[in-house]
Amino acid sequence: MSQIKSICVYSASSTKIDQVYFEAATELGKQLAQHGIQLINGAGSIGLMSAVADATLANGGKVTGVIPSFMIEQNWHHKGLTKLVEVNSMHERKQLMAELSDAVIALPGGCGTLEELLEIITWKQLGLYLNPIVILNTNGFFNPLLQMLNEAIEQNFMRTEHGDIWKVATTPGQALELIFTTPRWDESIRKFAAI
Repeated sequence: MSQIKSICVYSASSTKIDQVYFEAATELGKQLAQHGIQLINGAGSIGLMSAVADATLANGGKVTGVIPSFMIEQNWHHKGLTKLVEVNSMHERKQLMAELSDAVIALPGGCGTLEELLEIITWKQLGLYLNPIVILNTNGFFNPLLQMLNEAIEQNFMRTEHGDIWKVATTPGQALELIFTTPRWDESIRKFAAI
């Protein structure tokens, strides 16, 4: 547990989603702070991005947000974070968020969140990211995606071993427990990247 000092959280910016998602994001932020874990996120000022950051900060935790210049120009950034890092592009944003994190938790979200999650899963499959990845499946949101990933394994688009790339939690507490107990990925798995 001591080696987990920062966790990158992918999450939605939508404000129109069900309250159950905000409750889970808030609880996750609270637990991150209580465990002394720094939150790394995309620095958004609304939706679940803001909820998890606000809860982390309210409970004495630290938050580093990474956001591209064009989003700052649109005034989309959270202005109360411990640290705000401005980058040039979405690609640079995702790369830096991964570099700064000891693990990843994905909360429900739209295309951006799904794209971030699938990219980090791909990086782990290729041995480029070795840290734990947990999907926080609040309200069963990720069930269709998990079914799709299992289908990819069953039809040999991915190896059976790749099913260990991610773990699935239903509560913030379970997500953190999985982060603490999941060993780092073995870089030698790269040789299994191809079927």
